[in-house]
Amino acid sequence: MEPMNIPVLALRGLTVFPHMTINFDVERPISIRALERAMEQDQEIFLVTQREIGTALPAESDLYEVGTVSHIRQILRISENAVRVMVEGMYRARMRRLWQTEPFLQANVEQIEETPAVSRSTPRTEALIRQTYGLFAEYADLIPSLPDEVPTAVLDCREPGYLADYIAQNISIRYLDKQEILEELHPFLRLKKLNALLSREINVLNFEHEMQEKIRDQLAQSQRDQILRTQIRVMQNELGEADDSDDELQDYRGRIRALHLGKETEEKLLKEVDRIAKQPFGSAEAAVSRNYLDVCLEMPWNKTTKERVDVDAARKILERDHYGLEKVKERILETIAVRQLNPDGRGQILCLVGPPGVGKTSIAISVAKALNRKLARLSLGGVRDEADIRGHRKTYIGSMPGRIIEAISRSGSMNPLLLLDEIDKMGSDYRGDPAAALLEVLDSEQNYAFRDHFLEIPVDLSQVMFVTTANTTETIPRPLLDRMEVIELSSYTDEEKLQIVRRHLLPKQMKEHGVSKSALRISDEAIRAIITGYTRESGVRVLERQLAKVCRKAAIHLVSGDVKRFTVTEDNLQEVLGVRPYSPSLHTDKEEVGVVNGLAWTEVGGEILEVEVNVMEGSGKLELTGNLGDVMKESAQTALSCLRSRASELGIQGDFYKTRDIHVHFPEGAVPKDGPSAGIAIATAMLSALTGRKIRAELAMTGEITLRGRVLPIGGLKEKTMAALRSGIKTVILPKENLRDLEEIDQTVRKGLRFVPVETVDAVLAEAICYPEKAGQCREDPVAAFAPAHHENAPGDALRQ
Repeated sequence: MEPMNIPVLALRGLTVFPHMTINFDVERPISIRALERAMEQDQEIFLVTQREIGTALPAESDLYEVGTVSHIRQILRISENAVRVMVEGMYRARMRRLWQTEPFLQANVEQIEETPAVSRSTPRTEALIRQTYGLFAEYADLIPSLPDEVPTAVLDCREPGYLADYIAQNISIRYLDKQEILEELHPFLRLKKLNALLSREINVLNFEHEMQEKIRDQLAQSQRDQILRTQIRVMQNELGEADDSDDELQDYRGRIRALHLGKETEEKLLKEVDRIAKQPFGSAEAAVSRNYLDVCLEMPWNKTTKERVDVDAARKILERDHYGLEKVKERILETIAVRQLNPDGRGQILCLVGPPGVGKTSIAISVAKALNRKLARLSLGGVRDEADIRGHRKTYIGSMPGRIIEAISRSGSMNPLLLLDEIDKMGSDYRGDPAAALLEVLDSEQNYAFRDHFLEIPVDLSQVMFVTTANTTETIPRPLLDRMEVIELSSYTDEEKLQIVRRHLLPKQMKEHGVSKSALRISDEAIRAIITGYTRESGVRVLERQLAKVCRKAAIHLVSGDVKRFTVTEDNLQEVLGVRPYSPSLHTDKEEVGVVNGLAWTEVGGEILEVEVNVMEGSGKLELTGNLGDVMKESAQTALSCLRSRASELGIQGDFYKTRDIHVHFPEGAVPKDGPSAGIAIATAMLSALTGRKIRAELAMTGEITLRGRVLPIGGLKEKTMAALRSGIKTVILPKENLRDLEEIDQTVRKGLRFVPVETVDAVLAEAICYPEKAGQCREDPVAAFAPAHHENAPGDALRQ
């Protein structure tokens, strides 16, 4: 037969076989137009299946080659955009070319000549047809919805090719499998492929039926058990035996009454038991109630540990576990003394604030030992959900009490010491603010009736002692901070670190590494060198890791038999720990022009902060470098304005701000720097650079400057003075209002430094600037250069501690 041009209808998930009548709906505009075109001609159309169902506008590559030329029997419009069509397949055809895609599909197709049918009398064919009858009968039994006329028509069919087409058209298999049947031209092979598909489909249906039977059996058994238990419960109620026979509920009631709880709490728990009794067996609500009762009964109601309120015993424990920290120890001993005088007082809420590694957590553990209280630790770092503190409602799946209740239950006592670690690291998001939930917990005036969302009954937290830790108070909300008594733990001095190493860290590491006391010797000089050259921290964590490294080096030498005793001194320290990662702070130790030693506070302690100033010919620009923050930049501007206002008194050219460029630089530019305490250091360096006068050697200073030349107090004096002594500084200039802070400074630092308190910048300049009577020398009494003779901060009145 000659090829012909004919409209094409692309089918999605559907296959039409020859000599079969089928109905389907058409919605795509190109398909509706193809039907209309076919009706205008001889009502014939080429039906071909798409390779992908989701393709909206198919091209030639999106269609299979083999389809069916069909006769349109009827078209019925069911809506504005859809029609229902009845077609009758005529013969198989192959698409040679899809030559039109708009406004409808049209292709050049040719009829496919099928292989003639084999006579049914052939034994092989007879066997195949019988197999088909059997498979289809088994399939029909598994599909109750199959129309009755389909099995009858199958049994009446005698021709293999037609039988395969008819069955494939009327069973539910994938369109990909139907396409394989359509493309098979040999009747015998076509029926053989269909039998394979029928066998696979029967296996799948058998598995489906088996799973459905199991589900039905389980549901029936569950319903049967529920009905029987309900009948038993009804009969027991009629006989008045329900309370005696229900051991579980009776056990719950007995345990609740034995606790002797408050009236509200006991009624709430007994009501929950009654609710379980009314629920059918296996119900979800009964499981929720049982879980709730189990959690409530695990609480240590009316259980407390006998508190040891002995100040002397507590002092021994604190002194044994920690060196230094006298202020913290004294405050804790005061708390114990108050408990000794008033045992019924409310629990204390302390907040230990300090840099990492100074012993905040270990102090809390020692307090628990001293008071003989159970200890439970809660890490609040990264907590962002309010439910972590107050718990979830018990109706939610997987609900649980909050961390406070869980910690009390874990401690086994109603008067434990709860350590809330890293309270400054909490966050907040759409789930709530955990810091706000802590407001009630950490308020001794209202936490006697704390209600967790899960328990929904009041829990007395007034006997709990709360100790929180934080690295800074800046991120703690003010209402929460107001509920706690803040105790600050400052950095350890080098001498304190030496004693901590000798008393605690070194014995601990030697024990952990199996090194005996006689096998390892470390000199004090070596320990001091480790502290200054191999660590840079406020606490002792890195120091402990360095000691562990020393112990490992000792272990390898002892095991290899090189030595019987491993000795570490300052001379061989580099061989043990490697090159020193930290060199002494960058600072000037001689008289120079425009270079001043400032003092800075960092999270790891104090540092020498050198200030360099150069003056060049220019137009009055002020250049600031060294990775400075806004506050420090403003301090430099303030210092410059202060000097300009005193230009004539200080011997500076009156127009220097027009003819000179001033460059202020802070070395170590990769390190960010900020804060106002370098104000007097910047002013002194500027004056030195503008006048060419040198700065006194072995001197450092710290203080904020104002436009009128006043010197304001600063913070972190302990760490700053410690850094000054470590760096070889002899004299420290500090604001007079910071004199009261000298009482908290270590005695070693106070004895090793000369302190000069100042109120004005004139006194600073009088102490720091060299007045050259002779070249390269400083005048013995430089005060007269910049300060009146009666100034109260003259060097003769300088404070030496």
